[in-house]
Amino acid sequence: MSSTLVISIMIALIVILLFVGAPVKPMRFIAQGTVKLGIGVLFLFFFNVIAGSIGLHIPINLFTAVVSGFLGLFGVASLAAIHLFIIP
Repeated sequence: MSSTLVISIMIALIVILLFVGAPVKPMRFIAQGTVKLGIGVLFLFFFNVIAGSIGLHIPINLFTAVVSGFLGLFGVASLAAIHLFIIP
């Protein structure tokens, strides 16, 4: 595919979305999921900063960010418990 064809398809999709409107439910679901994922990453970052002094580190990846984002502080606590008790 040539680049002009790809750009023209993208512009056509944008124009169609402007006239028709984006579906509200899926966009709201994607936005809420993205915000929760970002909050999960921040929880993990601050946990790693604070708990790093005692040698506790939870890696920040997609799985841990999803768990801590959707479960909140209980998710971070469960990840810490898994790190302490299950993974020696």
